[in-house]
Order: sequence, then structure tokens, then C-alpha cells
Amino acid sequence: MDAINLADAKAHLSKLIDRVEAGDSIDITRRGKPVARLTAVIRSRKPIDVALLQSLTATMPPQAESAADLVRAMREGDRY
Repeated sequence: MDAINLADAKAHLSKLIDRVEAGDSIDITRRGKPVARLTAVIRSRKPIDVALLQSLTATMPPQAESAADLVRAMREGDRY
């Protein structure tokens, strides 16, 4: 967590908001003492519709190779 004085926070608010959106927390200080904290807002997540997800996956064709084999092939392909 970083700290920034109030005058700099006013001058660079847009950059601070970008950092907070990226996951940082920033303390704002006045005369060297923390007076406020910028943190990201926790957004609520939508519930998953299990029936819709099952119907979607039921229509998908089965994979020819296992996930482990697919990942292994992708890794080996990037090496050379």
C-alpha cells in the first residue's frame, strides 16, 4: 500500500484511480498523517444459472484429447 500527500492526490487523481482499479490501495496523507484510503469497490457477482450452463455444455462436442495432453502440446509447441 502506497501513501501520497493530499496535494499530489489532487494533481494526479486520474492516475490514482487507474491504480486502484488495478488492485492497489492508496493512503492519502495530510501533514504526514493518513486521513483517507482509496480502495476499489467490490462488485457483486451475478449468480450462475446452473441449468443454462448444463444445457450449453450438453450441446458441445466431446474433446478428442484430454486437457492435460492439450496443454502439454501447447507448451511443447511454444518451445521451438
